[in-house]
Amino acid sequence: MLIAPSILSADFGKLDSEIRAICDAGCDLVHVDVMDGHFVPNLTIGPVVVGAVAKAASKPLDIHLMVQNNTFFTELFAPLKPKYLSFHIEEEKHPHRLIQKIKSYGISPAITLNPHTPPQSIEYLLEELDMVLVMSVNPGFGGQSFIPSTLKKVEILRKMIDSAGLKTLIEVDGGVNDKNVSALKDAGVDIVVAGNYIFGSSSYKSAIDSLRV
Repeated sequence: MLIAPSILSADFGKLDSEIRAICDAGCDLVHVDVMDGHFVPNLTIGPVVVGAVAKAASKPLDIHLMVQNNTFFTELFAPLKPKYLSFHIEEEKHPHRLIQKIKSYGISPAITLNPHTPPQSIEYLLEELDMVLVMSVNPGFGGQSFIPSTLKKVEILRKMIDSAGLKTLIEVDGGVNDKNVSALKDAGVDIVVAGNYIFGSSSYKSAIDSLRV
């Protein structure tokens, strides 16, 4: 299981040291939530702050766009060269075109599914994707409880990917902790995003290690 701490739960008053701490603790990716206050009822950070995060991080960035006008935000953040850039299928009218645009920057494209969005909605796009991000909470805020139906959704998605002979990764974000991570692994998850569980712990390394099942 790969671990991607969400900096949404970090102490922004000492963001540089927080980023260095999770990287030193052994995380695999640094998950960055970009919210525009329109697609979700919250507003987070722009490219200047994310650029600072990229400089502090010794691990690749995993940028999750929760925005309207995905193309605009893709062009805004692409120069930072994240490993993954994910956008919400619910907000994109031309997903195939946007996937190709993300690829043109040398970035791995990913699509995000809200809790109510069925995995079948992106079946025709799976071969173009490097990752699917499944939201296990309603996006917009950290600290929410895990939605149990996510497990069934992941199982369906895993079968779709495997039956097509693809290597598309599955990432889950929302309410992840040491109590549900084994079930997520069994369902077919490759990467977990954890915010409060890691940044709210007394030892980032211990929290990250406890998620490696």
